[in-house]
Amino acid sequence: MSEQTVPKPVKSYREQNLALAEKFDFSRYKTVTDVGGSLALLSRLVAARHPHLYFQSLDLPPVGPHAKKALDAAGLAGRIQIVSGDFFTDSLPKADVVTMGNILHDWNLEKKMHLIRSAYEALPEGGAFIVIENLIDDARRENAFGLLMSLNMLIEFGDAFDYTEADFHGWCSEVGFTRFETIPLAGPSSAAVAYK
Repeated sequence: MSEQTVPKPVKSYREQNLALAEKFDFSRYKTVTDVGGSLALLSRLVAARHPHLYFQSLDLPPVGPHAKKALDAAGLAGRIQIVSGDFFTDSLPKADVVTMGNILHDWNLEKKMHLIRSAYEALPEGGAFIVIENLIDDARRENAFGLLMSLNMLIEFGDAFDYTEADFHGWCSEVGFTRFETIPLAGPSSAAVAYK
């Protein structure tokens, strides 16, 4: 593989979230739950591009005050609600779209499946589940950064791993999702979308 074909890592989560805001058709949806939303960056960036949307940014309770500061500074507190919870023990807030940015790759298959099932349960018929990751190509030959990230997850967490588009489709089909698409974002990152 030549140096020119190896994608450079995204400079920031900001770039991939801006690309999602630009490339995904949010026009038919009204509400979004961002799971593991941290400082609500994804919610803030997509909200700025799509003023018709309302958001819930879910993360652990200690994150809430910091996320609120970021929302207040952005002037978006009226459209983005900070929700405290644990995505392994609490139900996900209901929404038309559920997003997980760089979340699934942190976990083993059992926990990945739990999160996918939780997303499915939170969505209405026709809803969209979007994961943003450094998806590994199905042949495992193109996205070197995704392969290296998978190795990093294994080293860091012991049983976590990145995955291919085919893996994601298979897992989501197993819980009931019926239609899929992949949207290239920035650098090696993509949005894998499963529709209920």
